[in-house]
Amino acid sequence: MQAPAFLSGTYDETMALLIEARAYAATNPGMNQRQAEPLDRFRITCEAMRVTTRLAEVMAWVMFRRAAHEGEISREDALSEDCRLSCGRICGDESFTDDPALPKRLRGLLDRSRNLYIRVTRLDAMLDDAPTRSRHSM
Repeated sequence: MQAPAFLSGTYDETMALLIEARAYAATNPGMNQRQAEPLDRFRITCEAMRVTTRLAEVMAWVMFRRAAHEGEISREDALSEDCRLSCGRICGDESFTDDPALPKRLRGLLDRSRNLYIRVTRLDAMLDDAPTRSRHSM
């Protein structure tokens, strides 16, 4: 059975951002420049990790929902705390999004990954509010 459109679209968007983040990490001179201030290098590294954490959280969430939809795990298991979004304080933080010391490309990844994480947080909350349905309703 095909996964609901919101799962497929979220998976595709997350995968595209993961690929973009990987390419950024592999080619970003700001993370490796010795002439950059140590504090700036540290902030760049921390914010790149924040992008990775957001995307890993969202991808895990999507995979659990897909597994529930396919009947590989129960709906109850998919809604357990172990299968929910976590790291909300870290993933929701946007304090450095507009930091001019951060490369523009990283700021874009921060913004897009945060928007995705927030949307998935809303979807996750909607699943809490949904009445119990069959395993194919996720």
